[in-house]
Amino acid sequence: MEFTKKLTDAFNAQINAEMWSANLYLSMAVFFKKTGLSGCENWMKVQYKEELEHADKLIDYGIQRGGEIIVGAIDAVPTTWESPQAVFEHVYKHEVHVSQLIDNLADIALEEKDKATQEFLRWFINEQVEEEDNAKTILDKFRIYGVHGLYCIDKALGKRE
Repeated sequence: MEFTKKLTDAFNAQINAEMWSANLYLSMAVFFKKTGLSGCENWMKVQYKEELEHADKLIDYGIQRGGEIIVGAIDAVPTTWESPQAVFEHVYKHEVHVSQLIDNLADIALEEKDKATQEFLRWFINEQVEEEDNAKTILDKFRIYGVHGLYCIDKALGKRE
């Protein structure tokens, strides 16, 4: 079964969203590099690479299923935040948004009765649960420890591979 036009369009939109996410995390890494928080910078660079991997998975699968995959223009991303905590608040809200996008994509696969794509998207659904949890855990640490815990948070985030 080849992709329908509706599913192809939805995949192209999700690929664009993943690329935008990658740019967002790269922008956040630059923000942290400029502020001297190398651990936070590291965390964002790992996240940036993950988003590129997500886009690659979608592209490969879409082509395998006969979709007309097109990488579109990526809109500009934010470049400044008022504080490190504000960055992670943005991360959490963004990951919740991406979860909704993935859910919508899964709904389209269900509507199109494409069981293979439904199965393929399970990995993304589970990944988003992890992404939201990771962001929320970091944000919770900021809320509990405040600015006084920034050194410890930054050091811990520097260990992410």
